[in-house]
Amino acid sequence: MTLESFGSPGSLEKILVLAVFALTYVFIVILYHRKMIVVWVGVALLLALRLLGLGPMSFRQALGAVEWNVILLYFGMLLVSEVFLYSKMPDYLATVLTRGARRVGGAMVLLCVFSGFLSIALENVAVVLLLAPVALAIARKCDVPPVPLFIGIAISSNLQGAATLIGDPPSMLLAGFARLGFNDFFVYDGRPGIFFATQVGAVVSTVVLMVIFRRYSREMPTVPREPYLSAVPTYLVVGLIAALVASSSISHSFHYMTGLLCAVFGLLCLLWYVGRTRARELSTFFKALDWQTGVFLVGIFVLVESLSAVGVMEDLADIMLRVSGSRPFVIYMMVVWMSVLISGFVDNVPFLVAMLPVMQIITTRLGVSPYLFYVGLLLGASVGGNITPIGASANIVAMGIMRKQGYRTGFWDFMRIGFPFTVFAVLASTLFAWVVFRGV
Repeated sequence: MTLESFGSPGSLEKILVLAVFALTYVFIVILYHRKMIVVWVGVALLLALRLLGLGPMSFRQALGAVEWNVILLYFGMLLVSEVFLYSKMPDYLATVLTRGARRVGGAMVLLCVFSGFLSIALENVAVVLLLAPVALAIARKCDVPPVPLFIGIAISSNLQGAATLIGDPPSMLLAGFARLGFNDFFVYDGRPGIFFATQVGAVVSTVVLMVIFRRYSREMPTVPREPYLSAVPTYLVVGLIAALVASSSISHSFHYMTGLLCAVFGLLCLLWYVGRTRARELSTFFKALDWQTGVFLVGIFVLVESLSAVGVMEDLADIMLRVSGSRPFVIYMMVVWMSVLISGFVDNVPFLVAMLPVMQIITTRLGVSPYLFYVGLLLGASVGGNITPIGASANIVAMGIMRKQGYRTGFWDFMRIGFPFTVFAVLASTLFAWVVFRGV
């Protein structure tokens, strides 16, 4: 921020909004499991400032700041994911996949790759919980420590969550902000998009896992095949993807199409589940859903919009342009590695929402493709959480399961796998994106 910006009219308003945002962010880190409550306390403070004549947003403006298409998309995918997991089809596919491996290390790598594949369409934490029994069974049957395998599963799921619009909240947020359709993650302006950049990172990071797991060289024993309950949820997932591809291929002006499609298929999945289960099981089903993250997202939209309303985004863009000398590659690398560093220790959602408008301002001034910088921001923020055991929800859940099983994992034990995985994955994927989109 410049000294002039704080001396201008409305500087007190800017300072107060920044203070509310900073305090909220700090308490999100400290009280991570209460982050929904924390963010809404922050929103309440902003609205109270407005009543005192010191805040930028009224209640109506706060509602208008929310990207409701993203919220619909999130809650729809929440239902789709949970019902798909209930069908046990992913368990069946995981055991079929690992049965084809000759060595234990190969089976471990395959399970990590499969966790990434599932995370293209499913929430990362759900993937870790789903594969946990299979991973534990393999570790016990093969007499290998399960901790490295659980770390590999968690970090692989975090990487591939960035690949598609429905993979993870950060991808949904980017799509909502930049008005990207499902197909734009695959091909944008006739060039390979975010999906392919992510796959380049996935290939390189898989090689890293192969090197790390190469010491588990004993022959792979037979793992019993898990039966699945029904193929219907799988058909619904395929149907949703087909509908998203079709809607993204057809020109229309209905902004909420993506969110509405996800919500409709989520309801179809829920109806199928209700038809198969007893009424008393519904309460357990709904308690298992991560409703809090969706409500958290609504609050984050309001908080970040308050920063835009007082001009903080323009100030931050000015600082980055000055520091970098307005050189696109320097700014691109700054964005990527700042995202990695911050997301390694704190929640990437508020950071991503705050930085998207900054990227838009910077790229407009430079006259370069915003898509390139969006890719760098998304990949850095999504994969950066893999550096530490506290950088992503999937990591926290995976280590929690290990603690319950009697295994203790230190900070550096996690980083020995997470750090090289992250560095190589981010380097490969973001350099690929730079080469593809730098001339756009």
